[in-house]
Amino acid sequence: MTLPKEIKCVIFDMDGVIIDSEEIHKKAYYETFISIGADVSDDLYKTLTGSSTINAFQRLVTHFNLDLNPEELVLNKRKRYVSFFENDPTLHLVNGVEELIKYCYNKGFTLILASSSAMVNIDRVFNRFNLNQYFSAKISGAELTASKPHPEIFEKAAVLGNTPKKNCIVIEDSDNGIKAANDAGIFVFGYRNKMAKDQTLENADFVIDDFSLLKEII
Repeated sequence: MTLPKEIKCVIFDMDGVIIDSEEIHKKAYYETFISIGADVSDDLYKTLTGSSTINAFQRLVTHFNLDLNPEELVLNKRKRYVSFFENDPTLHLVNGVEELIKYCYNKGFTLILASSSAMVNIDRVFNRFNLNQYFSAKISGAELTASKPHPEIFEKAAVLGNTPKKNCIVIEDSDNGIKAANDAGIFVFGYRNKMAKDQTLENADFVIDDFSLLKEII
């Protein structure tokens, strides 16, 4: 897919694109896996990246044939994530993303957040780093009927941005998120986050590893 001639709306993923939180998510997940006795391989975990937490645990309960409530596992994992989030003073925005957000905002683009994280986690990040002022809408995949790699979240983002999909771009760091953008028919930049080396980004329309480059492109 070619870059839109006229960009009007930029749709951001959050974890791994706006905030370097992939590592604390992984720690929270694996603490939860250990607590329920689930031996989750690196390959299996890779397939969960970018999905909503409820979707991830629904799949794991089925995969391991566990007699456990996925919604309770979500709460278990969320408590662990919050503990890491609140007690890690080094947690920071992805390098260069704040400048990119301000650049897009000042160019008059509509900014939409489309994340698989729960809204409580989205708000926690946006409040901590003062990002609400730049975004027109925030979508949590946890509140939708389908999770990435399903395209629903990006289709909804375009609607909330009041922008035709042909004038939107997505910024993603996960293969599941990229597939969701592909299937929604929206141009997608794959951001190569060093914390997510297990993601190939092979189906992105364009791959970047530096947000300053993106400012030159759009």
